[in-house]
Amino acid sequence: MTLQKRIWDLIVLAIFVFAAAYATAPWFAFRALKAAAQYEDVQAIGELVDFPAVRRSLTGQLDEAAPAAKPEAPSLWTNPLGVFKRAIEPIAPPEPKVDRYLTVQGISALTRGYAPGAAPLSPPRPETVLARMQAVVRGPYPTIAYWDPNRVRIAVRRPDAKDKVTVFSFQRRALFEWKLVHIRLPGDER
Repeated sequence: MTLQKRIWDLIVLAIFVFAAAYATAPWFAFRALKAAAQYEDVQAIGELVDFPAVRRSLTGQLDEAAPAAKPEAPSLWTNPLGVFKRAIEPIAPPEPKVDRYLTVQGISALTRGYAPGAAPLSPPRPETVLARMQAVVRGPYPTIAYWDPNRVRIAVRRPDAKDKVTVFSFQRRALFEWKLVHIRLPGDER
C-alpha cells in the first residue's frame, strides 16, 4: 500500500468521524443534560440550558391568558406615551408555576418524560453487568423528532402513557455546542 493511499484513507476516515460527531452531538447534549439532572450537577445544567428562552417557552404554555405572540414594544417615534407608560409600570415576575419545571428535580423528571413532582424514584443501578445491559435494552428511548443542522427536537415518551410526549428543542451555538432553548409539554399539562 502506497503512502498516498494511506493518506487518502485517513482523510476519508477523518471526514466520516467528523460527520458522525456532527450528527450525533445533539444526542450527546441531551444525554449530558439528563445525566447532569440525575446527579444534580447545577453547573453542567447551567451550561446546557438557555434559561431565559426556556422560561419564556414554558410561561407561554402554562399561562392561559398569555398571548401566542407578544405585541411589539412601543416605539418613541410611533407611541411616545406608551414608552413612558411602559417605563414606569412595575415589572411583574414570571409565574411561579414555571419555576418548578426549571429546578434540578423538574429537569430530571422532564428528561425522563414525567411532569415535575410526578416522576417515580429512579430505580437503583443494577449490580451485575448482565442486569445493566438488560436495563439499557429495556429503554425507554428518547427519539429525534426533527433534525436540522442548527436545531434538533428530541421527543421523550412517558413510560406509563405513550401518548404523552415531552419535546426538547436544542439549538446549535458553536460547531459542537448545543443548548436547550425550548421545552414543549404534553397537551394536558399545559
